[in-house]
Formats: sequence, structure tokens, C-alpha cells
Amino acid sequence: MIKITLPDGSIREFASGITPMEVAKSISEGFARNVISASFNGTTIETETPLTTDGSLILYTWNDAEGKKAFWHSTSHVMAQALEELYPGIKLTLGPAISNGFYYDVDFEDQKITDADFKKIEDRVLEISRGKHEFKMRPVSKADALELYKDNVYKTELISNLEDGTITFCDHATFTDLCRGGHIPNTGIIKAFKIMSVAGAYWRGDEKNKQLTRVYGTSFPKQKDLTEYLELLEEAKRRDHRKLGKELELFAFSQKVGQGLPLWLPKGAALRDRLEQFLKKAQKKAGYEQVVTPHIGQKELYVTSGHYAKYGADSFQPIHTPAEGEEFLLKPMNCPHHCEIYNVRPWSYKDLPKRYAEFGTVYRYEQSGELHGLTRVRGFTQDDAHIFCTPEQLDEEFKKVIDLVLYVFGSLGFENFTAQISLRDKENRDKYIGSDENWEKAENAIINAAADKGLNTVVEYGEAAFYGPKLDFMVKDALGRQWQLGTIQVDYNLPERFELTYKGADNELHRPVMIHRAPFGSMERFIAILLEHTAGNFPLWLMPEQAIILSLSEKYEIYAKKVLDLLENHEIRALIDNRSETIGKKIRDAEMQKIPFMLIVGEEEEKNGTISIRRHGQEGKGNITVTIDEFVAIVNEEIKKTLKVFTV
Repeated sequence: MIKITLPDGSIREFASGITPMEVAKSISEGFARNVISASFNGTTIETETPLTTDGSLILYTWNDAEGKKAFWHSTSHVMAQALEELYPGIKLTLGPAISNGFYYDVDFEDQKITDADFKKIEDRVLEISRGKHEFKMRPVSKADALELYKDNVYKTELISNLEDGTITFCDHATFTDLCRGGHIPNTGIIKAFKIMSVAGAYWRGDEKNKQLTRVYGTSFPKQKDLTEYLELLEEAKRRDHRKLGKELELFAFSQKVGQGLPLWLPKGAALRDRLEQFLKKAQKKAGYEQVVTPHIGQKELYVTSGHYAKYGADSFQPIHTPAEGEEFLLKPMNCPHHCEIYNVRPWSYKDLPKRYAEFGTVYRYEQSGELHGLTRVRGFTQDDAHIFCTPEQLDEEFKKVIDLVLYVFGSLGFENFTAQISLRDKENRDKYIGSDENWEKAENAIINAAADKGLNTVVEYGEAAFYGPKLDFMVKDALGRQWQLGTIQVDYNLPERFELTYKGADNELHRPVMIHRAPFGSMERFIAILLEHTAGNFPLWLMPEQAIILSLSEKYEIYAKKVLDLLENHEIRALIDNRSETIGKKIRDAEMQKIPFMLIVGEEEEKNGTISIRRHGQEGKGNITVTIDEFVAIVNEEIKKTLKVFTV
């Protein structure tokens, strides 16, 4: 008999050789029908793999990330089979699961695949799937594997780098592929499939190698799921921050300025400034002090911090000055500069905590293929702050930062989020700096603070920063996509590296603990995600223009200007559209600009000292006529509902 530990902590005994699917059936036949993948002692296995030792078993369904991974990887096998049948002589390479689907890199040699071919491939994949072919793993000797793929240089290269005794094939129907495993029970579970696109991809990602064709696909256990996913993609296109940023005149890019270096237009700059002032006001209440640091620093600064060893080879290269041997770097992080600010003078435990905040611009050389609008850029501004405190103050300070992050999310409409506790990799510790003792203290501080605050948390190993663990806030947007927004990190290591000290009550010198925090993360990425989350309909307090005044004719422009002056006196951001256009055209353009309130003025409004309000997105609901003071009250009440009050 063997003992199997299930995720709920329960331990069950089974005869040796039982399979994960049989374990699932012992729990519930209904549950077993939904199980599509499994892992045992942390290793992905097949649902029919015999279990012969004690261990921990996790059974996955479509609703689990690992279940989807197995589903999509399995579909990549089926697509590969269809491609081989439809394009004889092609050479297959790799076909992994990715976010929202999978791809397979293929050498089509002198054949081509176009959009017109997608339908026949999709039909063949579904035809194969209906056969309910089981996925079966089998070990293969290195010699036999090389013999099978003797005409495929890509598979041969992969096999050559594997050790004999570790090579496995996966068979289904008439198809065989080199594979490590992780499949659904059979092809029949695949009910919906679509090719999303094709693109070029170099073998092994090296531009010196041959360019292959990467075929992207996705699949689902129900046709309804695919339909909903495609509708979601269409909505995502409408909400794309690059499209909206252009339409709303927020930001732009210039090849002459350089890739990945955004230019903020007047409306976008004003939007950024409002976000900055919003956070600065809360930070001031929370006891932060604003600092400003240079955009560059001596190379030695980042050698000391460890950032050069971590990022130097893949970042902007050193700036050489006229002085021999003098090198500077574009700032990749603000924290080393803040450590040096702390080091300007000696501190006592009575002076701590010290909280330094800065909207500091940093630079990292992202590869051109990885750049994407504002979400992946080469120059970005972080809402950075670093707290230097005693170990006794750590718990309280960490919780205060959590409160600040929750305030930011609440005021900007991000209600659906999970707090991810990002810890070190359990096995590979080489990529981290600092002692095990300090890491354990830092990790425990985060775990305890998150628990005390009652946050909905998940733990992810291997996601920590190289100098310390993190609490990352994983936010779901209006389309259900997950983004990492906001981070808090505990760091015992940089204080060691920069020899930071304070004099304790015992009159001895001690090391402070450092908390890194950025509720927005980066201004660029945050605004991009906020744009897509709101579809450009920002909270009223943040909108570039809160109202636009539309006069029915030139006769009422003087009254329109009077209305504008009154609104500005109440700090309501408004403008006048006095173009020689029809009122219908003006309304349509205001709708495109997503301006929340359209204030229409004509003869009746001028005579009565009123305005006619039309709300953005409420076509056909009719206008309401109010006085200026009543409109001001409407705006203030809406802002009050969305813009939270930060308390400490």
C-alpha cells in the first residue's frame, strides 16, 4: 500500500500502481470526469501514470492553470499531426503551451501557410480530436530516438542534448512526438480549436539560425468557451491602450527619439500629474519625504547594489566620460540612490523610520521584439519609495504600505485582486544575494503581515527579487486579465551592501531593514492597464476633461464662455467646442473623446442661466437641464463616491 496526500491535507491509502485517474474516481465519479491532468510530488505526470511510492498528488481540471497548460500542450500535438498530414515533408520542432493557447514552430521548407489555409487545418484537428485517441507516453533509447528523427535536424539537436534513459515519446492516433509529458487523457476532450495567427520565429530564438514558421493556436473543451474568448479578444482590441492613447491624444512614440521611449502629450502629461499629486498627497499624510535623484550614477554604485551583476550585460552600456576610467550608467533602479541619501548623516533608532519617496525615471534596455506600447518600455517612471526602519518597526510599516496600496486600488476601480507572496526558488538559490537567515526573516515578515491584513493570498516560489521577497498585487481588469500592479519588498541585503546603520537604544550600531514599495509600479504601465481596464473612461476625478460646452450657434458663445469661467472657479476641467459644426457632429466627437459631460447651451439655457447635460455613453436617455451650481454638486458628489479619503 502507498499513502497519497491530497491538496486538502488528507492522506489516503491505495494499492501500489494506482493511477491519478483512479484516485479521482475514488473521490467522485463526477469529479473524475473533469480531471484532465495531474502532478505528483511537484512533477507533471499523465492521468494514467502508475503511482508506486508515497507522495503528494494534485488533480487538475480545466479551471486550473496547470489543467489548461496540459490541454493546450496536448492540442499542439494534434495540430502538429494535422500539419504533417496536410503539408508532407515539413519538419516539426517545439510546441509548448503559452498564455491563452500554444504554438508550434515548423520548418515548412518551400511550402507556405496562409490565412486561407486555417479552415482546413482547423477542420482536420477537430476531426482527429473526435477520434478520442489516448495520449500515451513511452521511454525510448537515445539511439532509437535519433534514428526516428534522422531527417529532422531540429529534433536531432534536441535529442543530442538529452541523456540516454531520460528520453520519452508521446503517441496518439498515428502520430508520435518527442515530449516530456503532461497531457490530457484523450483527444476527445478537445471540442473547439482555432488558429490565431502565424509569424516568423528563429530556431532557438537565435537570429543566426533559420527562420521557422510559428503557428499560434488555442483550444477549449466547449465551443461556447471559444466564442466567448474570441469576443473577449475583440473587446481587448477596442480597449488596446495604444489605440486609445492615440485617439485620446495622451502619448506617442517617435522613431527619431527611439523605440520604447514614450512622449507624453499635454493631456497625457496632465493625467500623469494628477496621478502623481493623488499619491503625493497620500504619501505626505503617511509621513513620506520627497527626494530627487539623478538619471545616471557611477557604475560602482550599481556594482555595490548588485544591479550591475544582475542587469548590466543586458542593459544600456556604460557612459564613458572624458576622464580616463570614469563610467556612468543610466539609472536602472532608484534604491541605490536612496541608500546613499540615507547615508548622508548618522541616525538614531529614535529617528526611524525614514520614508523617502520619488517619482524616479529609470532605464532598462528591453529587446525591440519585447517592447509593447506603454506596458514594456525602455524608460519609465516608478512611484518609488524606500522605508528604512528597525526590525521592530517592520511589521507595522509593512502593514501601512498595504493600506496605501489598497487606497490606490480603491480610488481607481481595481477591486478584484490577489496578493501574491513571491518567495525564493526552493532549489536554485544562486540567483539571490544575502544570507538564508535574513531571507527567512524577510519572508516571514511578509507572510505574517498579509495574514494580519486578511488579504487573499497565493504563494509563488521563484518570483522573489534577487535581493528580497515581495508581496505583489495581482489585479484582474474588466476583461478578466491578470496584471501585476503594485509591489512591496522586504530587504535585509542592500543595507548590508551599503553599510547602512543606526544607533540603537544600547548605544551600538545596527542595520536598518529596508522596504521597497511602488503602488503604481511604473507610471507608464499603470496608465496603460488603467486605460484598458476603463476603456478610456477614467474615474471622473482623473479625466483630462470633465466637461465640454457645446453651443447651438455662434449667438451663444458669450454665454458658453461664462459657463466655462464658472466651472473653472469650481475647479472643474472643461473646454468649449466653438467649431462651425452641427451640434450632432460636436456630440459625436465628444463621445469619441470620452468626455464625461456634454453641456449644451442655447437660447433657453442662456435665458434661464442653465445648462442641458448629456452624459457620455447614454445616447437616447435624454438630457437634463440644471443650474451651474446643481451641475457642480453632481460632479463633486460623483468624485466623492470614487476618490477615497486616505487615513493613517
